[in-house]
Formats: sequence, C-alpha cells, structure tokens
Amino acid sequence: METVELNNGIFMPMVGYGTYQTAPAVTTKNVLRALRTGYRLIDTAQYYGNEAEVGEALTESGLPRDQVFVTTKVQTSGYAATKQGLDESLRRFNHDYFDLVIIHWPTGNDAETYRALEDAYRDGKVRALGLSNFNAEQVQSIIDGATVMPALDQIETHLNWQQKRMHAYLTSRGMIHESYAPLGEGQRGFLDNPTLVKMADRYHKTPAQVTLRFLVQEGIVVIPKTLNPQHMVDNFNIDDFTIDPADVRVLESLDSRQSIDGWPAAMQEDQY
Repeated sequence: METVELNNGIFMPMVGYGTYQTAPAVTTKNVLRALRTGYRLIDTAQYYGNEAEVGEALTESGLPRDQVFVTTKVQTSGYAATKQGLDESLRRFNHDYFDLVIIHWPTGNDAETYRALEDAYRDGKVRALGLSNFNAEQVQSIIDGATVMPALDQIETHLNWQQKRMHAYLTSRGMIHESYAPLGEGQRGFLDNPTLVKMADRYHKTPAQVTLRFLVQEGIVVIPKTLNPQHMVDNFNIDDFTIDPADVRVLESLDSRQSIDGWPAAMQEDQY
C-alpha cells in the first residue's frame, strides 16, 4: 500500500475509502467491507452524520487502532464551538483520537476554528490537521497564523478539474493535495470518455482504476466512495501498474478546469 509522509512525519495511505452521502444505516457494513478489502484510510465528517458508524466498523474489524488512518471534518465556526464539536465527534467515534481533522469549509472565523484544532492536536486528540475547500489565499492565511502547520488541503480534483495551480501551491508549502470526488461523484458519462476507455483497455484496467492511478502518480491522495463491492475492490487495487509518461500527458490534456457542481467559486483559479 502506497503512503505519503505528512509534514509532521506521520504516514497516510494514498488510497482511502470515502463515506460522503453514505447513510448511517449502511455505513458500518460498507466501512467494514472496505477495511477487510485492505483500505486503511477512512474519510468521514461531522456533516455526514456517520462518525459513530465508522467507529463501530473499526471496532468490529478487530484491527489495531494504529493501523487505520481515520479523517473527520469539523462543521463548526470559532474556538468554543469547534472544541465542543470535536469532543462530541470523538464520543461518537468511540476511540481516543482521530488521525486527521480538517476544517470542512472556510467560514470567515477560520483562525479561531483552527486554534481549537491546534489545542486538540497538542492534547493528543488529533495526529494531524488539515483544510478542505480552501483556496491558496485562504490556506496561506491559516499558515501565517499557525503554530501547527496544516498537513493537507482536501479539494475537488478529478480528470476534468486537475487543480494544477493549487497542486503547485500546496507542494511549495510542504502540504499534501487530497482529492475528493476523484471519480466525478458518479456523474453520468464521467468515466465514458473515449480516450480514457481506450487507455483503460490497453492497461487491462477499468477507467476508474486508470483515473485513480493517474492522480496517485501525481502525488494526490484519493478517497473514492462506492457501495458496490466489486468497485470497492477495483478502486483499491491500483498499485500493480504505472501509467507511462506519454499517457500521463494525454490524461493531463483532458483537464477542462470544470467543477462537477460549479462550486465553490473561491476555488476557481481566477479567485486566487
């Protein structure tokens, strides 16, 4: 399993399992299946409403806590609300710490929100801190006031919106680029691009596998979500081939800088 070293020296798997829009009633079953498939990075959030079920799956798996990297995201604003909200998340999760806690969205009170996460980091409740949906200016504002450097920024990234400018910025700051919606959130036709399909046939892989492999080769962490057992296996098994440089250039050419949903506007390159 490929891993990446965060800027505080801890290691994070590069392929994880996402739980966005996974109903709590089916989260435990699917996260447990993912863990048994081999995934060791699980992504949840306060907003998803399934932190408790992710914790249940981890307990039921029997895996040692230190062998699974769990991310959650805070949906709070300000110091007090974030401190209380994170403690509530830990109670729901029913384990002693999260490996990574991310500010889910910029709110305008991000400095105080981040300060609460820094205190949680020092208290051992969190092993690393991160951001999500922050553009370069917003990330820099956090960095400028931080006593604990953010380790990554989780942003919408896929073949149609490869985020080259943000990738270069994050790399220059020693931060990891993490992709959400790496497979286009199931958008109709996303994986039917003839160029992608033809390439996948040549590699004897699925279009989804080629897409994920391309992102990982670029140094981008991916957290695809699926409830399909075979897709879950396929998405995980992408470490047995390498996309050659000529094909990487072809895939890079598919970048239309188009968001799936057209938001957040602050992530458009002309906004930072």
